Amino acid sequence: MNHKLITDRLFYQKVLSIMLPVALQQTINMGVNMLDTMMLGQMGEVQISASSLANQYYNFFTIFCMGIIGGSSVLAAQYWGARDLNKVQQTFCLAIRMALLFSVTFALLTWLFPAQIMRIYTPDPAVIEQGIRYLRITTFVFVIHGTSLVAEQLMRSVGQARLGLVVSSISFVVNLIANYIFIFGKFGAPRMEIAGAALGTLFARIAEFLVTFGYIFFRDRSLHFRFSHLFRKVERSLLMNYLRLGVPVLVSDGLLGLGSNIVSIILGHMGAAVVAANAICQVIDRLFTVVIQGIANASSIVTGHTIGEGDTERAMQQGYTFYLLSVAFGLIAVVMVLACGPLTIRVYSLTEETVIITEQMMRAYTVIVFFQCIQSVMTKGVLRGGGDTKFLMKADILFMWLVSIPLGCIGGLVLGWPAWLTILCLRIDYVIKSAWCVTRLKSGKWIRSVEDASLPVRNRKYSDCKKGMYLWNIVFMEMTSFSASRKEKRSSPA
Repeated sequence: MNHKLITDRLFYQKVLSIMLPVALQQTINMGVNMLDTMMLGQMGEVQISASSLANQYYNFFTIFCMGIIGGSSVLAAQYWGARDLNKVQQTFCLAIRMALLFSVTFALLTWLFPAQIMRIYTPDPAVIEQGIRYLRITTFVFVIHGTSLVAEQLMRSVGQARLGLVVSSISFVVNLIANYIFIFGKFGAPRMEIAGAALGTLFARIAEFLVTFGYIFFRDRSLHFRFSHLFRKVERSLLMNYLRLGVPVLVSDGLLGLGSNIVSIILGHMGAAVVAANAICQVIDRLFTVVIQGIANASSIVTGHTIGEGDTERAMQQGYTFYLLSVAFGLIAVVMVLACGPLTIRVYSLTEETVIITEQMMRAYTVIVFFQCIQSVMTKGVLRGGGDTKFLMKADILFMWLVSIPLGCIGGLVLGWPAWLTILCLRIDYVIKSAWCVTRLKSGKWIRSVEDASLPVRNRKYSDCKKGMYLWNIVFMEMTSFSASRKEKRSSPA
């Protein structure tokens, strides 16, 4: 095999220009979540559990938005690479309309059925009561956050990665101030506790919305998108491309969101201590995988631009480079979780039982985080940016719904396995998808133009990977291969 790493400086500069703002933005967002959890932690485990479970429902909505983003960003990135501004604008318009549709639907469901939503996650009456208080206020968040989230990601697809960072920074400051005032009842405000956290989130999302669309409509000079463009007609060919590429992403992310909610339901029925422990572990997990999320975003956008330019050979090289970067940063994330996880647990006011459960689950997350990094870059980044959305949908359906969820249900609810073993079972799909997606990467079949789903890949020499190889064999064999090729190149005469 003759795999090559990208070595030119311009490539890494482009990756960094996207990765760093995204990573910083995700860090800020995680900081917001950690801030909410820490502040509510002063009110007891019931309120931590309630906000965590209510946010699982909200995360379900967010994942649907990411499904909208996934399909539209593939189109936007490839059209941007092809220098077709008109179709980029149409893609933006279509994505905003889809976001509004889903946002209004989720808002209505939340307003009408908050108690029923909470009962899905937990049978605990105290947790349900607090969760209803939280959901009543966050109902108003759906529309404004859904549209601004989609808009931020689409701007990122055309090279405007800093917008999301600026928006998240403003949101963090607003949320911090509002949380402090309304959770604890400062400066004459009533002490609202969990409702105060929800109100802080609402104010933060309003600020996000105003800044995002204020910039897009009045300051942006690259996309030239204006309010009137929201009412323009979308070409039938573009709509069909969106359905071909976007529907599998929407289905895939929707199933992932539903799967994540089932994970929360399983853990919710294992007790408030388990829910609180998992909420803390998730904050740590997300905090130390922010860089990989940045790489995933960068790999999707860069890959889309390259394929839009018609350079499939370079797209293959970029995909292989991103894969090895995911392995490296996955190992770094493992070390960081091991080092900082125990220290973070001490910040929270927890019972002895919850501390023990959290420590056990934290060790399980050190395994999860490595494969999470690899599969995130492959599924949300390289393969999605290449337009291989149907393959990814199949992977999610097969591995999450036929392996992870059934195994976790049986282990956690029927056999009474401990929380750490249950969460490992519920995330076993990360391991399987990591290996399967790497095999797909090497086949070259993932490169698909937005204009032609059957576009042949010019470079077929990457298809000689054996499908049954395990991930760890792939990692070490490819590193060895790369090292040998470098030595051969240095020893060959000029």
